[in-house]
Amino acid sequence: MDLLLASFIRALKHPMFAVGLAILVSVLFAAAFADTLALRDYWDMDFGRRLAAPGSDHPFGTDQYGRCLYSRVIHGSRIALRVGLVVVAIQSAIGVSLGLLAGFFSGWVDRLISFAADVTWALPPLVFAMAIVMALGPGLDNVIIAIAVVSWAALARVVRSKTQSVKNMPFVEAARAMGRTNAGIITRHILPNILSPIIVLMSLALPAAILSTTALSFLGLGSQPPAPDWGVILNEGVNFIEVAPWISVFPGLAIVWTVLGFNLLGVGLRDVLDPRLRG
Repeated sequence: MDLLLASFIRALKHPMFAVGLAILVSVLFAAAFADTLALRDYWDMDFGRRLAAPGSDHPFGTDQYGRCLYSRVIHGSRIALRVGLVVVAIQSAIGVSLGLLAGFFSGWVDRLISFAADVTWALPPLVFAMAIVMALGPGLDNVIIAIAVVSWAALARVVRSKTQSVKNMPFVEAARAMGRTNAGIITRHILPNILSPIIVLMSLALPAAILSTTALSFLGLGSQPPAPDWGVILNEGVNFIEVAPWISVFPGLAIVWTVLGFNLLGVGLRDVLDPRLRG
């Protein structure tokens, strides 16, 4: 616990980490208190205020149905964070597990997992994800599954490499001599010693997951209207870009803000956790 606290304090001194954390705190705050921050329900329509420009009543303007764009963007932060966290959780469970198995056991296990990772790595991720979603059917849950399935390979390759470099170290050999099982060695001795790169890769995978989900929602394969998904709002705003550009501008800025926060946080974590990059 003391080590984690010391690492966090050291990370806060890193400018990129501090800025990224501040940005993400604002997104988390918006998601946690969306019901309070929103001016009205995100699905409420007011056809008398269709395509209204940003003003005091509607800070981000309204869309083609008179819905408050500010309220929709605020509620959209919940979808973005949910997608990012769930995708990365599934992706990490697959990638870390397979990477540990490939790196620890070698032989045919390594060859089989490495082949699967290479095939997944070779396929265009967005096209592969689109194919999976079209097979399963449109919907946010299917998009989450699809993105997780196509994005585990990079993490698995890194974990495999790190596991191979750690498994023959003296403390692992000592654990074997003491009669530890393979499962015990992997979970209690190898995994804790390769957590740093895993944490960094997970932090960098979050913005990629959000962008991929937004892209699929923009194409009509993810969340379906009237869900306040940022990709859905962007899709709806395309037809009104000349007369009501705010429909596309504000969800676009929300995406940039969130992705920037995760990227800065990831870069800061990499610099803090990698001893070769410490000043």
